[in-house]
Amino acid sequence: MKHSHFRAGLRIRALMFVFVVLLVVPGFSQRPGQPTKPTGPWMNASLSPDERADLVIKEMTLDEKIATLHGVGMPTDDPLTAENMPSNRGVGYEVGVPRLGIPGIDMGDAAYGVRSSGANGRYSTALPANVAAAASWDPDAAYEYGKLIGSELRAQGYNMTLGGGTNLTREPRNGRTFEYLGEDPILAGTLVAHLIQGTESQHVIGDIKHYALNDQESGRNSVNITISKRAARESDLLAFEIGVTQGHPSAVMCSYNRVLGDFACENKWLLTELLKKDWKFPGFVLSDWGGTHSTEKASAAGLDNEEPGRFFYEAKYKAAVEAGTISQAELDEHVHRILRSMFAAGVIDYPRQRGVIDPFTGLDVARKIEEGGIVLLKNKAATLPLSPIRLHTIAVIGAHSDVGMISGGGSAQVDPPGGNAISKPGEGATHWQEQIWFPTSPLKAIQARAPKATVKYDSGDDPAAAAALAKTADVAIVFAYQWESEGMDLPTLTLPKNQDALVAAVAAANPHTIVVIESGSPVTMPWVDAPAAILEAWYAGSDGANALGNILFGSVNPSGKLPNTFPKSDADLPHPTITQPPPESSHFFNGGGTPEDWAKGLPPFQVAYDEGLKVGYKWYDAENKPVLFPFGYGLSYTTYRYAGLTATPGEKVKVSFTLTNAGARAGAEIAEVYAALPASAQEPPKRLIGWSKVQLNAGEKKTVEVEIDPKYLSIFDEGKDGWTLVPGDYTIMVGGSSDKLPLRATVSLK
Repeated sequence: MKHSHFRAGLRIRALMFVFVVLLVVPGFSQRPGQPTKPTGPWMNASLSPDERADLVIKEMTLDEKIATLHGVGMPTDDPLTAENMPSNRGVGYEVGVPRLGIPGIDMGDAAYGVRSSGANGRYSTALPANVAAAASWDPDAAYEYGKLIGSELRAQGYNMTLGGGTNLTREPRNGRTFEYLGEDPILAGTLVAHLIQGTESQHVIGDIKHYALNDQESGRNSVNITISKRAARESDLLAFEIGVTQGHPSAVMCSYNRVLGDFACENKWLLTELLKKDWKFPGFVLSDWGGTHSTEKASAAGLDNEEPGRFFYEAKYKAAVEAGTISQAELDEHVHRILRSMFAAGVIDYPRQRGVIDPFTGLDVARKIEEGGIVLLKNKAATLPLSPIRLHTIAVIGAHSDVGMISGGGSAQVDPPGGNAISKPGEGATHWQEQIWFPTSPLKAIQARAPKATVKYDSGDDPAAAAALAKTADVAIVFAYQWESEGMDLPTLTLPKNQDALVAAVAAANPHTIVVIESGSPVTMPWVDAPAAILEAWYAGSDGANALGNILFGSVNPSGKLPNTFPKSDADLPHPTITQPPPESSHFFNGGGTPEDWAKGLPPFQVAYDEGLKVGYKWYDAENKPVLFPFGYGLSYTTYRYAGLTATPGEKVKVSFTLTNAGARAGAEIAEVYAALPASAQEPPKRLIGWSKVQLNAGEKKTVEVEIDPKYLSIFDEGKDGWTLVPGDYTIMVGGSSDKLPLRATVSLK
């Protein structure tokens, strides 16, 4: 292909970065303090993980057991000590039992790639943001996403991920929306389950987080969430239930916030009654960093591991065991859950072995996931795909699109090779809550695909200057961005830095304007009618520019669909403004309190999720609010035709229909299945109950069958404390978007 030189250059940059590892990074041999080769009876792989864990526990001292229940600080920030010396200098480390051959648990942040690799002289692939993977609606892509993260964690010396974010987009201004998988529990739960399976296939302990209802960053350490149990079980908790029961993670991270009065990390309803009893989760629960606030209460509630330190789960825990306020059996259960998870994930049978990351594989996986996740929101008069032979001049405007594409921040942040693409050489190190661009240049990708065109760039800082350039071009491509990070929420869904004025000015100057949005959340678009085409590219990852170029010029047909509704304005949200904590309830990082206050627990402030069941599209449907772009929406360069719906009752309702590619291009259609429950169920108008991503050649027709899990048609009955299928008529709806469902059938269920 004509853009191969650009892609080769990007690959060479990544490979050179990796080769440096062999020269400057020690650690490819065994580190001091690593466990000796295990020889005990627990190394009999024919035994179950539970049997093996029990054999280890019989040999452990009280101090060794308690050491299993906590971290030893944050090696990435702490001085080198005898305890953390065997670690990979990541954000968390639990020492294990070296004399019994049990390795430490070396934890790495890895939401969309391995964090802090640059600081360790290593290379990591930045995958597209998790929300971009959700926009692909592709379980296989989610598996590959997790698999790549798992393989790069192992190569860097980690054996546990701290990824797996599953919180629903109940509050789209949440600064971590980009880390999550959308507003629907079935979509989010299904995708995170496959992501976890992919990660654990690499013999890495998988994680799902932040359990639960951690849906805003503002006051996350002190907020108390009030919600009905039915609403929680049918929304946020259903996503976790699917993720846990289908993905089988080895670990669950409990969240900072309170739920119905108790901190999540000492909430017996969440940790024991639901997670360990109802969902039969056999693994261990670890706290979010600094999210432990007690010893006896947390232990009894089901918290197995305190991270990153030992304020409550070392000396205080030992004293409680010796005093009898925590039983030996309770201690042993916590230890058992951690050890059995290590055996189940394979971190003992397959010890971590450092190696060189393959940047080529990473770039390919990242590009393909981004290609599947880019959403075509508007395409007036078939403006896209672009034809290079018809273009003489192209204006590329805004968002540093000459040098890179932006990424999401916080503990998810991946270090770009060579540093921040918008910084001067040698000044591009990654810092907390600093906006980081990856060196994947849309300008270069566009030029590579239109080699005979003149491509000019304008920063967009001056809308008038940008409009003047746009007026001289055959097509203008405007890049606009909304940056997000852990530790903050967006004040609004409006684009920052006067970008609305920029887009409006360019679109007024050139009727062939294409807008590319780089964001982790929905954005508002007061200018939506003006441009000819709009694409949502999310945070696009290490090879985002090539993925975007392939969509723009048609070598890839867009197939992504929105995992989150795009509202018209903040005023249309269930909560038009985010409730902010009072000063006394603010996290000490934000100017209030101290680490000691944090450990004890900051005073609560209240947030009521009074929208209840009505999360995302269910809110807009129930409230009859028009939206900018609906959940499940996304255009293609071809067209699809739906016909012949049947819905057959049984143990699982079977939905069947015919899908035809009626256009001239091959493509992939995400066929969505919804249900309207009987009126007596008192539910929102419809809910997603299944989907299928179908590949079709031009003119091809396929019969699509989707089996529906009965729980997805059920409601949670608080009186019975269980799921109930309401008898009556269910309307099954099928189509290509939540607002475009041409097929309907009725099925009676009892």
